[in-house]
Amino acid sequence: MRSPTQVLETALELGFDLAGIAPLRPPRRAPEYLSWLEAGRHGQMQYLADWKPRILDPQADFGRPGSLLVVGFAHSRPAFELADGTRVARYAAGRDYHNVVGKRLRRLARRLRERGLVREFRKVVDAGPLMERSHAAEAGIGFESKAANLLHPRFGPWYFLGELVLDVEYEPTPVPPAGSCGTCRACLDACPTQAIVAPGEVDARRCISYQTIELAGPQDPGLRGQHGPWAFGCDVCSEVCPWERRAPDLAARLGTHPVLETTTAADWVERPAEVFAALGGSPLQRAGAEGLARNAATALGNRPTERGRAVLLQALEGSPSPVLREAAAGALALGHGTEAPVRSALERAAGRDPEEKAALLAWRARCG
Repeated sequence: MRSPTQVLETALELGFDLAGIAPLRPPRRAPEYLSWLEAGRHGQMQYLADWKPRILDPQADFGRPGSLLVVGFAHSRPAFELADGTRVARYAAGRDYHNVVGKRLRRLARRLRERGLVREFRKVVDAGPLMERSHAAEAGIGFESKAANLLHPRFGPWYFLGELVLDVEYEPTPVPPAGSCGTCRACLDACPTQAIVAPGEVDARRCISYQTIELAGPQDPGLRGQHGPWAFGCDVCSEVCPWERRAPDLAARLGTHPVLETTTAADWVERPAEVFAALGGSPLQRAGAEGLARNAATALGNRPTERGRAVLLQALEGSPSPVLREAAAGALALGHGTEAPVRSALERAAGRDPEEKAALLAWRARCG
């Protein structure tokens, strides 16, 4: 095997904060991954099941022996919220990290080729058939936490992972950074929906990030009241982690999308197509226009205001999206259910569409 020194130095030269080499072999966490799938904890993320053969044998998927270069790109920044207090995950406040990290990885691959350090490669940023965190821990760029993410002594939980699958076998760099969760269980105790079902094990179906990003259709009625102000993603488990306090402020790296500086959750519900179209280059677009409006409606229900009630009633009575109409009904029941006009609006809406009647009447019943 070849020494990875030049490869790692090149990665750091191009602006990555962390770099390590893992063997191109089945992930150490494969048994946990299989149990997680078997329990159905991936929810609607069917691609994670469809990729099972590729995830379990990355060398066969790549088609030849090689190594896995894992990099970390830090993104720590202060907590972010819209002008009305609606929360968006910190990583999502600026440019889409898939693009930022992906472009940097392509430049890294070209530089490695120029230096004769690699011939063929495959780039992965988040959406790829790799157990990123398992391989990254094996490469020594973080230690596994009870929240099922990676922690680093300097950057805490605030860094993205990216990978280059290389066609050269380099010596692994398995020395992990010093640190551990110890007896701390802050993330398990603080999770609003109890999605961290055991140390290192997350039921995605209960996670606010899944409910606001990956989930299509209506959100779980039993969890919406625990979503609090979150309209895209959730940072609670990271914000309570003692390791996050050491991270530097790197907000300038991804910046802040201008739409998030000028809109509120009410705008997302009132003008979903317009807001979505203006979010070009933002990771928030992953949720789709309907998903963002649905999320914003839930946030408005958890933080009731006069304007929020007005736009929710407007959506309930006039939105062409059944998902948004149902979300508005739930938000009105949660935030304004004691108000007679709201109860009457829910009854009228239930009478207009037989297909939605049961769901809307269920929310009306929760009003008392």
